[in-house]
Amino acid sequence: MDTKLTGAYGEVVAARYLRDNGYTILAANYRTRLGEIDIIAENRKFIVFVEVKTRTEGSLIDAALAVDYGKQQRIAATAQSYLSKNGIKLQPRFDVAEVYVDGLEVKDFNYIENAY
Repeated sequence: MDTKLTGAYGEVVAARYLRDNGYTILAANYRTRLGEIDIIAENRKFIVFVEVKTRTEGSLIDAALAVDYGKQQRIAATAQSYLSKNGIKLQPRFDVAEVYVDGLEVKDFNYIENAY
């Protein structure tokens, strides 16, 4: 499976996890000139901006390590734009979903709340 399909599959897995845990998905692949956010979701307390990192099984480094400082800054700027445009008053939170796959089989899943 190519990297785009692998990434898209990881986003589907993460969205399913969020829905199963009481979140409503507000947007997927939200883009502005500032950056992109993979998933925007909310529950009663939080609006959550989720970066999904999908890797094949046996990857040498943790997927979350790919969310470096620069990526965090772009996501935060994009999130601020989303909040301003939509008048959302919920507490924002930045999470990372790590999805490890072998083809279409999820081998491991790790959801990190308040990742940064």
